[in-house]
Order: sequence, then structure tokens, then C-alpha cells
Amino acid sequence: MQNQFDLTDLSRREFLKLSGASLVALFALAAPRSVLANSILHQDNTVSMGRIVANNTKAYDSPSLDGKVVNTYYKDLVLPINEVAIGTGEPTYNKVWYRINGEGYVHSGGVQPVRIDLNPVVSTIAAGGQLAELTVPFSDAIWNPVLKKLVAYRMYYSTTHWVIGSVKDDSGQDWYEILEDFYQFHYFVNAAHLRMISADEVSLLSPNVPAEEKHIKVHLNDQIVVAYEGDTAVQMIRCSSGTKYFDKYLTPTGDFTSDYKRPSRHMVNGNKAAANTYDLPGVPWVSFINDDGISFHGTYWHNDFGEPRSHGCINLPSEGAKWIYRWTLPEVPFSEQKFYKRPGTAVTISIS
Repeated sequence: MQNQFDLTDLSRREFLKLSGASLVALFALAAPRSVLANSILHQDNTVSMGRIVANNTKAYDSPSLDGKVVNTYYKDLVLPINEVAIGTGEPTYNKVWYRINGEGYVHSGGVQPVRIDLNPVVSTIAAGGQLAELTVPFSDAIWNPVLKKLVAYRMYYSTTHWVIGSVKDDSGQDWYEILEDFYQFHYFVNAAHLRMISADEVSLLSPNVPAEEKHIKVHLNDQIVVAYEGDTAVQMIRCSSGTKYFDKYLTPTGDFTSDYKRPSRHMVNGNKAAANTYDLPGVPWVSFINDDGISFHGTYWHNDFGEPRSHGCINLPSEGAKWIYRWTLPEVPFSEQKFYKRPGTAVTISIS
């Protein structure tokens, strides 16, 4: 792996071009030119707004932890991103910073780039339901459109949800009924906040490549995921694997396959009052690789890829997880909430 992904000669202009969009923290380093040509980083080159993902997030007068603190932000505050900058010093694995609200620089790991896109309401939902994506920074799901103050969960940008119906409340407001897939709860989300996903959007990528020619390698030391078609690297994505916590939560190494996939999953682990637990509705584009629940999946609770910080899964930016979900086998039928079929695409996870 030494020097294979070390393109430190990349110019500042090239780096900023690669760092644009909702995937700005994918790369602290660069990638081989052949991989960059097909990278998801080239899909968008605009950053306009960011959601603060944690309380007590500091803004500095320069893109550096050594700078002067000029403001402190709190979770779910949504502010304009005025500039993308390359910082100095720590953290070295992710040098991308955002200038926020014209006030100061915040490390990109603590900001989820977002948009506010309202969507036309679909009144007729397919039998069995259909998949939708949240397109606003956040939206509070409620238990009943009559009792709007009873919030079930806060849903976040880029999460995916299974819509099974639509209703209007007494004021004429449209709501989608969501089937939550862990507890099997039903709750309601403002319909304008969800975009229905089409079949073409989740169709199989590289369908003519033989199954045995597709292979994913996860390099834990470098925190990168590389997809190959034969001997050719066709995609590279920065990731966050499992972090060591009393010898727990490490991502396993070895050979696996992506046999089981879900376009959306409510991920829950443990009691909310206990440490190191989570309760994450709408985790998008989940490709499981073993029976212990280890998977590639989209991530909306941080933007700090390049550093281990998961409970064992391989955290990816949502667009990166979607690419893996679409490119790997098996192909999930459009009308299905989950799909299991052997053999899936080969995955090798190694320390090097």
C-alpha cells in the first residue's frame, strides 16, 4: 500500500476541486488518476449549507485547531458554508475545513453538507410501499398527524425511509406514513421533505461485468475502500471503520461477501442510557457482509471519514454507500425492503 495512494503533489486547486460537494471529507489524501476519473467526487462541485452534527462544535479564526475560537455551535444548527479550505496541523487524515456563516472555520468532520429541496407530493403509493430519501437538513417524524407535538424521531438529510401511504391532516398538510423496519413502528413525515426514489436510480452498476470480476478491498490502515473490476480499480472511497474500545468494535479482517442488502435500516444497539450505544433511523444503502451485522452503509451523524469511529461497520458518505449498494451483488429488487442471495460480491478487509 505504501505510495499507492500518496499523491501529496496534488495542487491546492486540484484538491479543492476534488473536495467540493457533500463528499468533501472523503479524501484527506488523493487517489490514483485512473480512480479519480470515475470517482463519485466528480458528481457535484457545490457546497452551500451545513448542519452541525454535535454540540459544542468550535469555529476558529483560521482553518486550524491552533486558531482562536470565535464561536461555538450546537447540534442541528444549519448555516451557510461560505468557503472550503485546506487546514494546517491536526487532524492530518482530514484537512478539509468549512468557513461557516461568515464567522469562522469549522472542521468538516463536524458538519454534514446539506440542501433544502422540497418535493412534489405523490398521493398514490405503490402496493407494498416504496423508498424515499430525505432532502432537507432534518425533519421531525410524528406519531400521528392529529397530535403533531408528539415527535417519534428526528430524521436527517440523506436518510432513506420506506413509505407505505399518504394522508392529509385537517389543515391540508400532506404526510407520508413510514414503516419503521426495526420495531415495526408507523410514523408520519412531512411529505414535501421526502423524494421518491426511482427504479433507474438504484439499478445495478456495471451490469455487464462478470460477478467474479467484481471485488472490494478495504484497507484499514488507510481507511479506504477500493472497488475493482478485474485488476482495474474503478472506485475509491474514504471510510471510517470500527474503533478500538476495550478490544470491542473493531472491524473484522478476512474474506466476506455482500450477500444481504437493505436500502434503509433502523440501526439500534443497546439501552439509550448506556455508553457507546446508538439509535439511528433511516441508515441508507446498507450492504451487510457477515451475520454479525457488519456492513457498508451511509453515514449522517458525522462527516469525518479517514479515522476509525464506528462500532465495527464501514461508515461511508451516503453517496459512496449508495455506489457500493448499486455496484455489488446481489441486485435488490426495486420493490423490496431487503434482499438476501448468495453469492454476493467478494470483499477483503485487511490491516494493510
